[in-house]
Amino acid sequence: MAKLLGLTVVGLALALYKNHQSSYQTRLNAFREVTPVELPNCNLIKGIETGSEDLEILPNGLTFFSTGLKYPGIKSFDPTKPGKILLMDLNKKEPEVSELEITGNTLDMSSFNPHGISTFTDEDNTVYLLVVNHPDSSSTVEVFKFQEEERSLLHLKTIRHELLPSINDIAAVGPESFYATNDHYFTDPYLRSWEMYLGLSWSNVVYYSPDKVQVVAEGFDFANGIGISPDGKYVYIAELLAHKINVYEKHANWTLTPLKVLDFDTLVDNISVDPVTGDLWVGCHPNGIRIFFYDSENPPGSEVLRIQNILSEDPKVTVVYAENGTVLQGTTVASVYKGRLLIGTVFHRALSCDL
Repeated sequence: MAKLLGLTVVGLALALYKNHQSSYQTRLNAFREVTPVELPNCNLIKGIETGSEDLEILPNGLTFFSTGLKYPGIKSFDPTKPGKILLMDLNKKEPEVSELEITGNTLDMSSFNPHGISTFTDEDNTVYLLVVNHPDSSSTVEVFKFQEEERSLLHLKTIRHELLPSINDIAAVGPESFYATNDHYFTDPYLRSWEMYLGLSWSNVVYYSPDKVQVVAEGFDFANGIGISPDGKYVYIAELLAHKINVYEKHANWTLTPLKVLDFDTLVDNISVDPVTGDLWVGCHPNGIRIFFYDSENPPGSEVLRIQNILSEDPKVTVVYAENGTVLQGTTVASVYKGRLLIGTVFHRALSCDL
C-alpha cells in the first residue's frame, strides 16, 4: 500500500511537471522559426553595441536610447560596465549617437542600469526623461531634466516604492507621475524563476504620483511594455509570456478599465505609439527560449509589428520586419520618425531602416 501511494505521488508530480514544462515551452514559443521580412536601406547604428532596450523619439527628432541593461537571466556582452543614455538627432543626414552627460550629485553612475524610458514635455516645453533603473538588482525610477543646449541630463530625483519592486517599463504622464509595469511579483531570483516557470500571472501595473500610488491592473504573465494613446484615453499593456496586448480605458482618477485583448504568435515587448496616427509599433521576440537561454550558434531573432486601428473591431496587424538573428538579436522596441524605422534590442545592436 505504501509503495502504491508513493508511486501515485511520484506519478502525479511527474504529470504536473510535464504539464508545466509543456505550458512553459508554449509560453516561450519554443519551437517557432522566423519567416524573414526585409526593409530597404537598413543600417546598423554605429556606437550601439550592448543593447538599446528602449528608445524614445521627441517630436523634433531627438532620440533617447537606454543601453547596457543587465537583466537577470539575459545575456550581456559587457556585464561589468554601467549603462548609459544615448542621444541621436534623426534630422541629420548621417545621424550618430553620443552619450548624454548626467549631471548632479545624487545618482550613483557606477551602478546605473537603465531599462524602460519615457518622456514628458511640460507646458513650458521642458522635457523630462524618466528612466527605469536597476542598481544592484533593485528597481527605481530616475527623473531627469533634458538640457538640450548642453546635451546633458540633470538628475532631479530617485523614486522608490514598495509597489514598484520589479519595474520593466513606464509611461510618463507628468514630471514625476507615470504608469509602470512590474514584470514579476517576487524580487528574490529563485522565487522569480519559479514564478515565471509556473506561469503564476502575478505581475501588475501601478500608477505612481507624489500624491497617490496604486495598483491599477493585475493578473499578467510578465507585464512588459506600456504605452498611451495620443488622446490620453487608452493605455496599452504588453503581456510578454501570454503573447497579448491588453487595451484599457483610462479614467480621470487614473484607474483603468479593461476594454479588449489582442493575441499574437510572438512575445510582445515594448510598445511605441505613433503620436500622429495612433498606430502601435511593437518590438517582439519570435522565440523566447533563445532570449532566456542564449546560444551564439542559434541566436534570438527579431520581429516588429505594426498595429493599426487597434480600437476598431478589426485591427490591422502587419509584420513589418523579421529576421533570424544574423543581423539583429532580441528586438525589444521599434519606433518611427518621418519614414524611418528605428529598432532596438535588449543586449545587441540597433537598426535604422526606411519604410
